Amino acid sequence: MPELLLELFSEEIPARMQAKAADDLRRLVTDKLVAEGLVYEGAKAFATPRRLALTVHGIPARQPDLKTERRGPKVGGPDAAVQGFLKATGLKSLDEAKIQRDPKGDFYIALIEKTGRDAIDVLAEILPVIIRTFPWPKSMRWGARSAKPGSLNWVRPLHAITATFGLETEEPDVVKFSVDGIEAGQTTYGHRFLAPSAISVRRFADYEAKLLNAKVVLDPDRRKDAVLTDAKQLAFAQGFELVEDQNLLDEVAGLVEWPVVLMGSFEQEFLKTPDEVVRATIRNNQKCFVVRDPKTGKLANKFILVANIEATDGGKTIIGGNERVIRARLSDAKFFYETDLKTKLEDRLPKFEQIVFHEKLGTQAERIKRIERLAAEIAPLVGADVAKAMRAAHLAKADLLTEVVGEFPEVQGLMGKYYALAQGEDASVAAACEEHYKPQGPADRVPTDSVSVAVALADKIDTLVGFWVIDEKPTGSKDPYALRRAALGVIRLIAENALRLSLMEVAASALAGLSVKPADAQKLPSDLLAFFADRLKVQLREQGARHDLVDAVFALGGQDDLLMIVRRVEALGKFLDSDDGKNLLAGTKRASNILSIEEKKDKRTFDGAPDAALYSLNEEKALAKAIGEVKAEASAAVAKEDFAAAMSAMAKLRPPVDAFFDKVRVNDDDAKVRENRLKLLNEIRSATRAVADFSKIQD
Repeated sequence: MPELLLELFSEEIPARMQAKAADDLRRLVTDKLVAEGLVYEGAKAFATPRRLALTVHGIPARQPDLKTERRGPKVGGPDAAVQGFLKATGLKSLDEAKIQRDPKGDFYIALIEKTGRDAIDVLAEILPVIIRTFPWPKSMRWGARSAKPGSLNWVRPLHAITATFGLETEEPDVVKFSVDGIEAGQTTYGHRFLAPSAISVRRFADYEAKLLNAKVVLDPDRRKDAVLTDAKQLAFAQGFELVEDQNLLDEVAGLVEWPVVLMGSFEQEFLKTPDEVVRATIRNNQKCFVVRDPKTGKLANKFILVANIEATDGGKTIIGGNERVIRARLSDAKFFYETDLKTKLEDRLPKFEQIVFHEKLGTQAERIKRIERLAAEIAPLVGADVAKAMRAAHLAKADLLTEVVGEFPEVQGLMGKYYALAQGEDASVAAACEEHYKPQGPADRVPTDSVSVAVALADKIDTLVGFWVIDEKPTGSKDPYALRRAALGVIRLIAENALRLSLMEVAASALAGLSVKPADAQKLPSDLLAFFADRLKVQLREQGARHDLVDAVFALGGQDDLLMIVRRVEALGKFLDSDDGKNLLAGTKRASNILSIEEKKDKRTFDGAPDAALYSLNEEKALAKAIGEVKAEASAAVAKEDFAAAMSAMAKLRPPVDAFFDKVRVNDDDAKVRENRLKLLNEIRSATRAVADFSKIQD
């Protein structure tokens, strides 16, 4: 079947926009094709610094013919409605319409037959619209045409459009259209410097091969592989290891069409600056990779750059230019670092009194005091030294005012650790200066040092409670203060360090430290706890657990010990995977459903202990006895926080519950017996609530 080749050739497209632009081009073209009845077999889009390309194969040569019915006005309807119907359907008179009868009367129906068009004509119609309305995050107009209304907006000046369509075995046709004076054709261009001549292409395979001959690697994944492989080999050949950086690799692959890897060097003295600062300087300013000495694990005074040309001098000029820039930037970084070391962290803190954290939550200095106080309260709960936790909380934000963090915000926290160590602080205090920001995402490490944990919890809980109080909660699509991330951080800190603390008590302590108070102080704890429950569901779902089990445990009420909730959910999940668990769940749900119906019918509940004197059947007596035993055993196990034992106890209910429903008629003719049996069912529900609310568990 025919295939489409489309290329949009322009000036350099920013690397950060290329991947999304390729995706958008594929989506927009294929969506339009499907909407036009042209169902394709496959599509793939590519991006290089100077071009967006798309190939769609398996497109039918022609649209299918379509027959549709359109309902018109009622027979005898107003003339204006009839005329509108004729105009919309293209009928010359009502004689060409048929009449259809339905319960509301007789209506005119027009049969519209639409003959399919050649696919190339459809493409000539949809492609210019897509190009004109392409969703670039930033675009521009250029040249003399830019003064005219309706001129093309594109990310960078668009120079050529290649658009061909046809069978693989035949010479393809050019899709005839133009955009802003640029006629679509089958001419593209090779590498800007190595092969700038025009190239005539026919279809995708021919296009890709000719571009490769013209020093353009079309596929970004192929360029990434080439850069990574060559950089590793070059580093290895020189006795070093490449420090891999996926984000930098993605960006570099978007800067070159013909990657050539080279190695440069800088003065050894710059390595006295922390490795992370050296790496950030080289990466941010020159988009170069750093290498390490495999023997020491420390950075070496070498870097790897990726050029876009094969230089005639072997790259000496390119390397020299990069070395000059990197030397200057590293010199700046070294100066910043040495300047920072001259001022102690605590001496920077007074400046925070002039910096507002949030207009309703006070200054950064006030926030640091709150975190310090909260960390001191949390420290005993997590086994941390109170004095160290307070000292760490006191210094943790100070590096935000240093020169290096001002230049490279991504090393905040880390520089705090270096400066704390340099001024002789305790190792745990220094570690907390870095780790109190962690974990920053699902892949980030969770700190284990108790001082770091105390400060990290204080920082995150102060943030959550503060923004909850001023009603700046996250919405479905917006979370400008990263409160979801903070809550997940709290959950991971508690669960992965196996910490026992009452979340609501800590939140209440954080609330007490705030000068602003909530409009509804009673509602805030439950609201915040519900937010944690939602985040816990997300966390457990990512680990493969069932989210409804979290609801079943939270429904018990008073659950704010996250570690116990997680352990209860884990035990419940294992129990429900067993046959005993599944059958007991079915029996409990059956009891709950019967109770709900009867309680609604009688407009009352069936609380209270059943009367043993009214038991007439052995199954009733056996169930009542089992409930009493299981309740005591499960409650004792829960009290010992042995949830697996509690589940094992619950499993003993299964045989008597099954026998009860098999032999006993709940809605007995005797009202007293009926009431007693409903109370017995309520006892089943009550017994299972020792571990979870089974009614919240989905089948």
